[in-house]
Amino acid sequence: MSEPSVEFRCVSLDYLLPSEGDITSFKEWAIRRITQKISYRRMRALDDISFSLPPGRAIGLIGHNGAGKSTLLRVAAGILQPSEGVAVMRGLMAPVIELGTGFEFELSGRENIFFNGALLGRSWEDMNARVDEIIEFAELADFIDNPIRTYSTGMVARLAFSIATTVDAQILLLDEVLSVGDQRFRAKCDARMSRFRDEGVTIMLVSHDLDAIARVCDEVLWLDHGKIKAQGEARSVVREYAAWVARQDGHPSGEGNV
Repeated sequence: MSEPSVEFRCVSLDYLLPSEGDITSFKEWAIRRITQKISYRRMRALDDISFSLPPGRAIGLIGHNGAGKSTLLRVAAGILQPSEGVAVMRGLMAPVIELGTGFEFELSGRENIFFNGALLGRSWEDMNARVDEIIEFAELADFIDNPIRTYSTGMVARLAFSIATTVDAQILLLDEVLSVGDQRFRAKCDARMSRFRDEGVTIMLVSHDLDAIARVCDEVLWLDHGKIKAQGEARSVVREYAAWVARQDGHPSGEGNV
């Protein structure tokens, strides 16, 4: 049996936050920083997270805002280092962690394909061989030579997703990228990710779209204040989470169609 593509072993992550509540300006903060008169408190963003994901599986990360979903994805991408524990990623990664990350907004969409590819470790020759496929999938042929700053959020998301999923990768990290774009394009994304899973690509998906999580993912991690509240088969955990959200909102049931 092959090793897991993603393996978190007792991962915790702390942020250091200034404990002084009376700092009212950057100037005051800078003075206190220079004179070493700032004290800090620790905020635990992730708390003892353990799970593993074999090749070809898709896991969804759900939870309220601030639950730790995006932080966990950033640890997986190597952007953040755990304060405790170990996060092991086995395979070439393609992250779409935050819309616009890896793009230079004064460059055209075409130029950004090569720029973003370079950040992902791909050669100019490799990206040149794929550029037409990327443009076609993103449906941006009429805009590809315009600066990225002129793109809508949905256009940026389509280009980011197209680049990340056209290059060869063993692990795909996606943060809210399926929440933008029309239903037809989201269906294209679903179909592409299904094909990736069949080909052995591992997917980690953060989304508030519970229907998308239930459609795309095999299993789900429900995070609550940095801890794993539930983990299991995707539709089962999504129903449990939706019912919990409904109770918090004062509704009797929140299962919906998931």
